[in-house]
Amino acid sequence: LSSSASGASVVAIDNKIEQAMDLVKNHLMYAVREEVEVLKEQIKELLEKNSQLERENSLLKTLASPEQLEKFQSRLPAEVLCPEDQSPGVAAPAQHSGGSAV
Repeated sequence: LSSSASGASVVAIDNKIEQAMDLVKNHLMYAVREEVEVLKEQIKELLEKNSQLERENSLLKTLASPEQLEKFQSRLPAEVLCPEDQSPGVAAPAQHSGGSAV
């Protein structure tokens, strides 16, 4: 009788462990799905912002004189090679006319 009770106890403990693991798995899956939805929304917003900035950039290139474009492009390599020269809160000149923060 003792070994039978002991065996039943082990099975009960195994069942509790399995239930706990299922609960953890379900919780993690829910949390991951929730995070995926948040990230999908952020991706959507970033794609829209990128599209807006590409249109703005195209418009600015169209409106800029050849001299302005040449001057801007001559500055570009220095800014790319030395980004620490720019303060974090300063946007590139092409981004100012949009009036929206990145």
